Amino acid sequence: MTVARVAKLREKLPELGVDAFFVSTPENRRYLSGFSGSAGYLLITQQHAILATDFRYIEQGGRQATDFRVHRIGAPLSWVVDLLKETGARKIAFESENLTVGVFNRVRDAVKDAGLDGEVTWTPTTNVVGVIRAVKDAGELKLIERACQITDLAFDQVTPTIEPGETEKAVAWRLEKVMREAGAEALAFETIVASGPNAALPHHLASDKPLRQGEPIVIDFGARYDGYHADMTRTICLGKPDDTLRKVYDIVLGAQLTASETVCAGMTGGQADKIARDIIDKAGYGDKFGHSLGHGVGLAIHESPWLGPNQENKLTEEMPFTIEPGIYIPGWGGVRIEDTVVMEKGRVRAISKAHKFENPR
Repeated sequence: MTVARVAKLREKLPELGVDAFFVSTPENRRYLSGFSGSAGYLLITQQHAILATDFRYIEQGGRQATDFRVHRIGAPLSWVVDLLKETGARKIAFESENLTVGVFNRVRDAVKDAGLDGEVTWTPTTNVVGVIRAVKDAGELKLIERACQITDLAFDQVTPTIEPGETEKAVAWRLEKVMREAGAEALAFETIVASGPNAALPHHLASDKPLRQGEPIVIDFGARYDGYHADMTRTICLGKPDDTLRKVYDIVLGAQLTASETVCAGMTGGQADKIARDIIDKAGYGDKFGHSLGHGVGLAIHESPWLGPNQENKLTEEMPFTIEPGIYIPGWGGVRIEDTVVMEKGRVRAISKAHKFENPR
């Protein structure tokens, strides 16, 4: 599996005008090598695939990154020079969106001290491996499906039992507990339970605020399973929703369902975003939908493809991503509805299955 992934990256080397790719992003390192440890780098040339990691992970690297040679590194960066000499790599691409300026400068200093500075060039890149990762294989999609199933299960078990007076934090904990017991290795991200005015904050974290009847409650959460993420949002209400909540909820639900039914393969992320944004705009809430329609999901909770204004990336087969329009009104609250979906046979199929209420409960 990793051989095919590395081959796709190797195809990019001539396009980039380099003879090696230096991988530092953890998700890309895992995707290309299979190594899930928290520290290490990959150096990939047309002939070499090397995982450089420290003593803590040598044995793990050997077990997981079976298509890579594992090179033990220490605190000094002389190991970079050793690998450049061994592989003959001189034109090296690196991940500028991940590698810190501090580390990059230390690497260059080590190369300079070894007398190779005049021979070695560094080419910054952005999202090269991320674009490859955007299209998932069957095994990856199964893991995302399982993460979504666990997430659905938690929502379906917990939400019918929520009572007024329970805090946002208590609900978040109960969701996490169910997911962990169902096999999640971790949360996909910090669970959002945002009620009343807090629901106007798209990334509000669960607080000690008690839930009250009649107010919107935005629940955005997901499970991580074997490295892969789920992402789902539902908006509920305890008791009878008022007219504003009914109206706003119906607009968001209409935008979410219309986008899910209309987005198709070949569209750009910008075209997909416009489908939902136009509906919210025409309803008079365009300035209350301030984030993008969606994002890719996989080894990272936010990754390619991107669905938002002016996004030119194309949506293609076997790409999982989210569709999550929302409306946020300061002082009142908000509504967001989100599914993780996948492009199949040119259309969108929802992986998230938890119930969407015609009007919030």
